[in-house]
Amino acid sequence: MNVYSAFWKALRSRPLEAMGALYWHVTGRKVRARNRLRISLAQSPHAYSVWMRTIERNDLAAAAAPAAMAQWRHRPTFSVIVHHTADRDGAAIDALIGSMRSQLYPAWEVVIVAAPDAAAIDVAEAAGFRIAAKRTTSPSEALRIGAETAVGDYLLPLSANATLPSTCLYRFAEALQHRPGAKLVYGDNDWIDPLGERRRPWFKSEWNLDLALAQDYLSQAMIVSRIVLSDRPPARTETAYGWALDIGAAYPDDVLHVPHIQSHLHGTETPESAEGRLPVVQDHLDRTNSGAIARAERHGIIGIDWPLPERPPLVSIVVPTRDKVALLRACIDSLIERTSYQPFEILIVDNGSSESSALLYLDQIARHPAVRVIRDDRPYNFSQLNNSAIAQANGTYLCCLNNDTEIVDGGWLTAMMRQAVRPDVGAVGARLLYADRSLQHAGVVIGMGGAAGHAHRFLPSEEIGYFGRSHAAHRVSAVTAACLVVSKDKFLSVGGFDEKALAIAFNDVDLCLRLQAAGWHNVYTPDATLLHHESKSRGKDTSPQHIERYRRELAVLQERWATSDYRDPLHHPNLDASSETYLIKL
Repeated sequence: MNVYSAFWKALRSRPLEAMGALYWHVTGRKVRARNRLRISLAQSPHAYSVWMRTIERNDLAAAAAPAAMAQWRHRPTFSVIVHHTADRDGAAIDALIGSMRSQLYPAWEVVIVAAPDAAAIDVAEAAGFRIAAKRTTSPSEALRIGAETAVGDYLLPLSANATLPSTCLYRFAEALQHRPGAKLVYGDNDWIDPLGERRRPWFKSEWNLDLALAQDYLSQAMIVSRIVLSDRPPARTETAYGWALDIGAAYPDDVLHVPHIQSHLHGTETPESAEGRLPVVQDHLDRTNSGAIARAERHGIIGIDWPLPERPPLVSIVVPTRDKVALLRACIDSLIERTSYQPFEILIVDNGSSESSALLYLDQIARHPAVRVIRDDRPYNFSQLNNSAIAQANGTYLCCLNNDTEIVDGGWLTAMMRQAVRPDVGAVGARLLYADRSLQHAGVVIGMGGAAGHAHRFLPSEEIGYFGRSHAAHRVSAVTAACLVVSKDKFLSVGGFDEKALAIAFNDVDLCLRLQAAGWHNVYTPDATLLHHESKSRGKDTSPQHIERYRRELAVLQERWATSDYRDPLHHPNLDASSETYLIKL
């Protein structure tokens, strides 16, 4: 798309930004103009249509498919399972059948399991279509019958309101050329509105078990290995979602994401009912002997209460501070008065307070049996202050907490500890809100701005946001140390915070990436909510007095973790890595 076409599209929905971009263009600053237009289009209602024409280009895939397939050595077969019920009108089933006949990849069959009163379908002369002998009104039974009838290498359960793009099976087969041992393969999906227009693409993360438990982001467009499925213990109720949970949990290294739109859902774009999925998740948790309890939440999200030890471990809460007594008092008083988790201790690291009001408060609060004040007058070094205090901590778990945070929900530490005690979990981060109740932190995405960014920043906390992600506990690449819980053993095993190269900025990101490299998953939980008056105690990293130090630490992060070119597996290549608000990349 040329700059003038982009200008006219942006003009309709964001006229001020479009006129600004035109000004930069006609005055010769064309790179700035294109960047302004790109952002304007990504925020406009036309972003997806622009993406389809300029980025997706299924026409190019179709043109290249015959030559590509001629070179393939692995040719999997696919069995598409469809439950045909009485409430399906002729147009819907015809669209489904038409989408199968348009497939670029030829090795497939469709197994149709009909309800007893479903209208007859004439596919007798259509190659690849079979009507199962048994009929049922039960979706679970239909899935079981379809799986028993199918003969393909992979099964694709197709929702009653879905169609497949012509490239779907080709994309799946293409991905299997590189990973022929994959047990579960899934793609992205979108919706088709009543006018037949494609809307609202759901660009998904790589395999993320915690997110899969919280929301069904898999079964709308996935294939599963028939052989592996046949070896799976029977569930109480057979669902495609249950297949995804069980196979994904059992074979996490054999789960593959295809970052393309692999199905179109027809109908309402409302979140799926959490209550309807709750028995499936609980059944999965019970059969994996996790001891966890599932619960339905807002926005179609399922929360998980992972079990705590019978005797909850001591948590050492480390709070560095200097003066700013009003902030510190709000933080410590709310900790003591509102935290329901027990036992915990508070280590206040006083880094050179000199104001009389702060010194008086520190003297008073030090008399509390759960509080210790550690004086450390060395030049401010966040990593060093925390490492030194942690060496004196009695707890087997640590909570790094900023002095500019405030507890609003007494269950915050319980929620974080439910995650932190899991053997495969590294660092756990909380949902942090600005004073206006918009999101400050809901997990960190690596690569944003060439470094790292906070997902969903400034989203009003009650809004659903990008497919409810900010309301779902899920694995993330990193979390902020403004409120971070981690096992002391795991923290020490990776060397703690880097006090030499990352004294102030990015030390939490670096710690989380080292935990991840050691084999642990970092988790964000929305069940722990705190207020965060961000950086009020020390100022902004990009202020004039800090900018040189910040640039040095940014360079360390970029060199150590290649964040300039990092593609966060828990984000998506079709989402703009320069935006914290999940905009389509154009």
